[in-house]
Amino acid sequence: MTIGVVIPCYRQERFLPRTVAALEAALAAREWRGVLVLSAPDSDAALPALSAHWSVVRAAGAPGSRPLTPGAARNAGFAACGGSWVLFADADVEVERDWIERSLAEIARDASFAGAWGRIEEWFVDGERERPGVRDLYRVGERDAGADYTATLSLYRRDALERAGGYDARLNSEEDFELGLRLRRAGFRLRTLAPLAARHWSAPRPSFAEYGRRWRTGLCFGPGQALRLYAGRPGFAQLARRNAHYLAMLALWLAAPAAWFLAGARGLGTWAMLPLALLVLMTFRKRDARLALHSLATWTVMAAGLVVGFLRGGAGSPAPVREAAC
Repeated sequence: MTIGVVIPCYRQERFLPRTVAALEAALAAREWRGVLVLSAPDSDAALPALSAHWSVVRAAGAPGSRPLTPGAARNAGFAACGGSWVLFADADVEVERDWIERSLAEIARDASFAGAWGRIEEWFVDGERERPGVRDLYRVGERDAGADYTATLSLYRRDALERAGGYDARLNSEEDFELGLRLRRAGFRLRTLAPLAARHWSAPRPSFAEYGRRWRTGLCFGPGQALRLYAGRPGFAQLARRNAHYLAMLALWLAAPAAWFLAGARGLGTWAMLPLALLVLMTFRKRDARLALHSLATWTVMAAGLVVGFLRGGAGSPAPVREAAC
């Protein structure tokens, strides 16, 4: 069994040596080919030493032009890597060898499922310190189970991904969940497999500075783009439920001018009790006022991004790519 490996990379270069080393160790006894996709046309990333298994795909375009969307980067790597099964790993993910071996064993025994992922631990690099974060980043659990989608670390059967049409290159985010909708609608099965699949590395979170990055890179727009694509189509309800927090926050903020129009300053004062009560409730739940404020701010920013994404829609055809030697 030949395995293709795709690492899309956009501003995550500091963690790339860890990602590459873990993959090479995990696949040492396997036949595989890897593709590193540099999504930004002006990327000057200092790449780690790469073995002969790897090739590099760089986004074409003038410096400063928009980077490839996550889906476009994955599709470019998918087209170049080969393999009957393809492993997509973000550039800040350290894959566990035991999970790779377990997943490939399941593939050999069960031809009925199209993709797999597993539990991912969150880890932070804080100066010289490394410390754990959330034990189960996507809350998939400790046991094997069915899955609606995969993300961050995904192992897909090539023919299933081809039949589904690959990732939607128009989306700035939500490409993983949207692909899951199409795969399941086509009759394919996705699974979560034990044991621990990977560790996800990042700077300390939560961070209020993260909002600017998410807005600049378009990550805030993906939910609205996906909702626009699915308006009036099967899958819209699932997307709406997935983004219920953002839609509820949007409704809360839209109620403010309505309260002013209906009852003036008194109405606005009454309305202001709602976000205040929500902040108090979240503070009790998270046991930290700063974390509560961060959650409400995140939902607000994502709600605004949802509106922008819905109104603008997704980008057109992705930027072309060109392959460069390692």
